[in-house]
Amino acid sequence: MKPSETAHSPANADFRKEAFPIYWVARLHGVYLQHLEFALRQVGLDVPTWRVLFILKENGTSSLSDVAEQAIAKLSTIAKTVRRMKAEGLVDTATASRDARVTEVSLTAAGREAIAASQRVTRPLFERSFQGMTAEQIQMLNQLLAGVFHNLWEDRPG
Repeated sequence: MKPSETAHSPANADFRKEAFPIYWVARLHGVYLQHLEFALRQVGLDVPTWRVLFILKENGTSSLSDVAEQAIAKLSTIAKTVRRMKAEGLVDTATASRDARVTEVSLTAAGREAIAASQRVTRPLFERSFQGMTAEQIQMLNQLLAGVFHNLWEDRPG
């Protein structure tokens, strides 16, 4: 049976929103962001800043467009966030040596300190979010969500 033929699909006559996985993903995302914003405020950060910090932590120096793609955000939004972060001393920017049209972003010592502070205040949120789940269950959840993401990513609109 195709997924569109089950009660999980909005195209099905028996559809109920609670059976639709994306309903739960959207609700989860919304409530998690509320908690995350509250936790980050304790250390003077916001969610867009936190996202950029962690992308740079994982990838090292990155172009603005790479950061925007990984954050799934508009380039103009990321550029504005990075300008603010630079003024706050969290990141440095430079013109790429290989292409003067590309702006590269890197963490500063203050940016690394902000990451450590954010980890301290968000640890309880992570623990609460995944309470009762094993590392293997979290890994399986990541694999399932990544599969749905990749189904949509390649032929996304715009």
